[in-house]
This record gives sequence, C-alpha cells and structure tokens, in this order.
Amino acid sequence: MRAHGERGATLIELVIAIVVIAIAASAVLGVLSRSVGRSADAMVLAQAVSVAEAYLEEISLKSYADPDGVDGEALRTDFDDVDDYNGLVDNGARDQFGAALASLSAYTVTVTVATSAALTGVPVADAERVDVQVTHPSNVTVRLSGYKTRL
Repeated sequence: MRAHGERGATLIELVIAIVVIAIAASAVLGVLSRSVGRSADAMVLAQAVSVAEAYLEEISLKSYADPDGVDGEALRTDFDDVDDYNGLVDNGARDQFGAALASLSAYTVTVTVATSAALTGVPVADAERVDVQVTHPSNVTVRLSGYKTRL
C-alpha cells in the first residue's frame, strides 16, 4: 500500500504496462514485416507488365504481311512481320535489338502468334492474336494479348 502523498508505480503496474507494450509492439512489427515482404511482389509485377507491354508494342508495330517474302528470319533484329515472333523465347528480357537487359535477366518472355477468329467482322485470314507471357521465378506471371490485322 502507498502512504498518503507518495507517488510512483507498483511492481504489478509496471509488469502489466510492459506486457501491454510488448503485445502492441509485436502486432505492429508483424504488420510491417508482412507489408515489407509483399512490397517486392508489386515491383516484380510492375516490371513484368512493363516488359510484356514493350514486347507487345514492338510486335504490333511490325507489318502484318511479310514485306521481303522471307518467312521466319533467324535473328530478332531481322524480324519484319508479326509471324516472325511466333515461338520467340527470351531467357532474360531483351531490347528490340536483342541486347540483354541486365536488370531484367530473371524474366522469361514467351511469344505466341496465331490466326484468330475472335474479331467481329474481320476474316480469320486477316487477323492474328499475339500473346506475350512474362514469368519471374517468384511465381509472378503476366500475359498480355493483342491483335494485328491486315486491314
């Protein structure tokens, strides 16, 4: 018991305060550790989307029909039409000239080009669907699709 006029905390009050602070601190640290652990996933996803968009844009800017009559050029720098990209697999993202992008070496890019009947009013022979899939070892996969038409 306290004598009249004395101020301070008893041992029980101190122990209870320490327990409450410890519980609050562990809850806050738990939330922080989960958010920090998932923050890298957002960056990997954003990079994968950017890589897929870059490949899809590069492909969509190419001609639908083969301008030189040579189908299936061997080097990406020689690709001159959409069909040339079919089956392209890049282990590590690359620019349009085939140079590896060191900071994006963990990504794998796969391109598939196939004729498509999904577009209303466009004959099957005049439309191709381009699928670009970008994967990362941390189980992140992004797939973007676009269409290229002869029209």
